[in-house]
Order: sequence, then structure tokens, then C-alpha cells
Amino acid sequence: MPADRPSHPICGTMWVHERLRETDPGLRGRRAQLKERVRQSIASGDALRTTQELVTIQTVVHVVYGSDEENIPDDQVTSQIDVLNLDYRAKNEDSGNVPEVWRGLVADANIEFELASEDPEGNPTDGITRTRIQTERSSFGIEGDPVKSPDGGGVSPWPTDRYLNIWVCNLAGGLLGYAQFPGGPPDTDGVVILYSAFGTTGAAQDPYNLGRTATHEVGHFLNLFHIWGDSDDCSGSDESPDTPGAEQPNYGKPEFPHVSCNNAPSGDMFVNYMDYVDDAAMFMFTPGQVLRMNAALATERAPLAGLD
Repeated sequence: MPADRPSHPICGTMWVHERLRETDPGLRGRRAQLKERVRQSIASGDALRTTQELVTIQTVVHVVYGSDEENIPDDQVTSQIDVLNLDYRAKNEDSGNVPEVWRGLVADANIEFELASEDPEGNPTDGITRTRIQTERSSFGIEGDPVKSPDGGGVSPWPTDRYLNIWVCNLAGGLLGYAQFPGGPPDTDGVVILYSAFGTTGAAQDPYNLGRTATHEVGHFLNLFHIWGDSDDCSGSDESPDTPGAEQPNYGKPEFPHVSCNNAPSGDMFVNYMDYVDDAAMFMFTPGQVLRMNAALATERAPLAGLD
């Protein structure tokens, strides 16, 4: 069983971001520069032009395991790639569950994901690596990103300017996953997902068995914030103008509307992939979020999009 099974989904991205802000002296400046570049990309129309062209991101999945259950099967990996491609192209069948007031905001990011067919040396690959933990470690935490290095019991990333690296492992502390925002250190860039919250088959466990943890974390990797802006007093912003302000995360399967922060009558957009609801209750990105992701692909993430 996964360590410390969470009663509510927990994303560790902001914890990682705050740690990096304190330990990487250049990160604050790089993030400030990226914020301005994203603003300019959206204002100039570059981000919009990127959304009009299909971007395919080469992806490698690193399975790091200490037990047979954690050594997830290939079809669990491919099921997750399938979910990412449906969600990021707004082709997910459950998008019809979006409340009518927001259906016109369901947006196709025009981003797809493909398991790499060549490794960094040009050799054929199925885009999946498997590493058995050779230590006493039974799970991975955030501090020091141990899953991303052999010294920590994990595996180093493939070149992060060429591949989206996704590590799948047993996470401690009630974590479902975490990601690194654009602008962080290259040697830890990528996404980490709890093995039982990855894909739709195999070891995936309800209520996180529809692949939406990875959809959420890849959103962070492409520069999206949580819809409540990571405050609990209505002062936060996700910097996407078409997502209503929200006071705090939503959990489980809320009933529409859930009103907070003077956002009546429609309330929180809890059906958004960047909230904390169950997999079966999140269905959409908005046009504003799509512009932010494509602005990241036009700037900091340009090598991944083949736009550098």
C-alpha cells in the first residue's frame, strides 16, 4: 500500500517551489523574468499562435520501485499518456459534466504527449525506465528530491530540455505528486507522481485512478497555479483571468455551486484540473490557462516544444 495514504489529495508543488526559492539564489530572478516574458508572449499573440499549432512533448517515465506493486506495468504507463492526451486536447468524455455556465470555457491546449522512441544516446526505447531501490528506503519525500538521483535511491533525469521526465514511485507524507515550475534547476526538472495515483489501471486506486494527478502536475510544469492562488483569504490569484477567485482548495466531489470569495452565483470552478477534487470531478482547462501553458512553451519550455 502507498505510504501515508492521504485523506485529501495533497500536491507538493508549492512546497518544492518555496524550498527552491530559498536554496537556489537565482530562482527568484528567473521566475520574475519568466513572468514578464509570459506577459509579453500573451500580449504579443505569440502564445495564441502556439496554441494554434499542435505541440508534441517527448516524455520519459521513470518507474522507481521497492516492491512488485510499485513496479507498475507498461499498460498503466500508457494509460496515463492516453489520459494526458485526452485532457490536454479537451477530448475527455467527461467534459460534458462541466456546469453549463462554464462549458464555453472548456479549452483545447493543442498539446500532446508521446513516450520517447529514442533515448538520449539515440538508441531505441519504449520511453519507460525501471529502477529498483537498492537501499532501505520504502518511500520518497520532497526534501532534496531523492527520487531524481541515484544517490537518493532514484534515477537521474534524461536531458530536461528534450524530455518531460515523470518519476513514478511511492511518495511519503500523503503526497499524490509534485512538479517543478519553469525556471527551476535543470537537474531536478520534471514531475513526480504516486504510483497508485498514476494512470487508470494496474495499481491505480480510487479516487485517484483516472490519471488526473498527472494532468494537474503537468499543468504546474507548464506554469499553471492552483485556482485559489495558494492563499486562504481570497487574496491569491492563479494569473488566469477566466478562472473565478476561490478561497481555498475544494475536495472530493463538490455540489455546484460552491460559493466563496464573492464569486456567486457560479462559485468556485472546482471542475478545473488545477483544484484538489477527486479525479472523477475535474474535467477542464480554460482558455486563459491554455494561453499561460503555451506562453511557457513559447519561452522557458521552448526546447520541449521544438520552438527554440
